[in-house]
Amino acid sequence: MAVVSAMVGGLTGCARAEFTYVRHDEGQTYFKVPATWQKVDQTALDKMTLGDDLESATAQIRKQLIWSIGYDAHTEPSANHLLGYGTGDEPFVFARTTKLLPKEQDTVSLDTMRNAFLPVTETARKEYEATAGSALRNFELLADDVLQPGDGLRGVHVRFNYSILGAGTETFDLTSYLAEDGKQISTLLIRCSAACYRKRAGEFEKIAQSFKVKRLAG
Repeated sequence: MAVVSAMVGGLTGCARAEFTYVRHDEGQTYFKVPATWQKVDQTALDKMTLGDDLESATAQIRKQLIWSIGYDAHTEPSANHLLGYGTGDEPFVFARTTKLLPKEQDTVSLDTMRNAFLPVTETARKEYEATAGSALRNFELLADDVLQPGDGLRGVHVRFNYSILGAGTETFDLTSYLAEDGKQISTLLIRCSAACYRKRAGEFEKIAQSFKVKRLAG
């Protein structure tokens, strides 16, 4: 994983970092975030996404298949802010690449990508409600587009609201791409409160549009 700050020079000759560019070398996945946003502690983020016991056999296998990174605009960055807990109106960006197992490659679909982080489709939401309780409430679909950016990629861009128990109404902006060979899904998620998202939509759109997945050589 490579992280680079883009330097922008002013008329006085001084320079400041405007964006942090993040790139996952193996997957050729990259995006940018404002340079003031801070990287989240990786171990804490892994516990949020892979499970508390990172030494378990299951977690070790998942670590071989999954790369992830998070950036938080809060002055005290925390993996707990991923879903909006304790953040006020500060946004969070989460990126992940997932290598698919052969049986997963056979069943992956646009709906798989829509549900890459939280249940979005009606079927996934019903399954969640039947098994996981009610931490997520009042789903609202705001946008749902199929993406075909070229290089054999296909993907989706969905934006939706959930009322998170203990956090409030949060807006999630998710972009997912399936690699040309069908072996990897790359996902970018932007999260902020609904009020925050409406206010800063232009800023978040630039982050989402910066998310690219290049074709692997060979």
